[in-house]
Amino acid sequence: MRVDAHHHVWDLAVRDQDWIKGPELQPLRRDFGVADLAPQARAAGVDRTVLVQTITVPEETPEFLALAAESELIGGVVGWTDLTRPDVADELARLRELPGGRHLKGIRHQVQGESDPEWLLRPDVRDGLAAVAEAGLVYDLVVLPHQLPACVRAAAGHPELTFVLDHLGKPPIATGAMQPWATAVRGLAALPNTVCKLSGMVTEADHAKWTVDGLRPYADTVLDAFGPGRLMFGSDWPVCTLAASYGQVVDAVEELTGGLGAEERAEIFGGTATRVYRL
Repeated sequence: MRVDAHHHVWDLAVRDQDWIKGPELQPLRRDFGVADLAPQARAAGVDRTVLVQTITVPEETPEFLALAAESELIGGVVGWTDLTRPDVADELARLRELPGGRHLKGIRHQVQGESDPEWLLRPDVRDGLAAVAEAGLVYDLVVLPHQLPACVRAAAGHPELTFVLDHLGKPPIATGAMQPWATAVRGLAALPNTVCKLSGMVTEADHAKWTVDGLRPYADTVLDAFGPGRLMFGSDWPVCTLAASYGQVVDAVEELTGGLGAEERAEIFGGTATRVYRL
């Protein structure tokens, strides 16, 4: 089974995406639905996807679960709930009982937007992470490089919880800089309960001038650090369309992993995601 482990959808008539601001993001200020994604995914041989939250409102996750229940494409949902609420365990149980609730596979919060670089280490957040683990879910990390040290400490403190690093931890691909990102991401990969998505690279690169060769040092770093069995492909559609089409993103990752064996590529393009998200 070939899996796209990271994409989004939104309908601006239902809810504004208040993060889509400024001229650079203007191409994203329209609706993107499963019907738009499906033919592109099929053309790339993708059988299942993981739909990931976009904004921190409680209404979105139930909507995504209902969407997954009606879709042959969406195999899992990474939703959002407030990890700091004292009844987070009850809220996760409630979500599992909703239509499509069996598709809830993980939780994510926009840690990249938190001013505190150690937000993940707050006692109330750590209680929430423990509840996510107890519910049998995984936790997706969307962070910036300077927040990676806190991710390492959080993952070390919750060995029972699988942490999935989105977008390689957003390295500065556009500048070509490797440090301190590379050292920090290797520190995270040293923990056995961590996984990384080969996603979001083209949007961290120069949108107009990116090349596969420019992405390669970053992809090679996480490939060496995590290994194919803890790496998974994600398109980051439709955000990726700022720099590349869906097919171009797939082609880029296929080229970046072209030196691997068939079994290793199968892990990255489906095996890891199927196992981690229990698709």
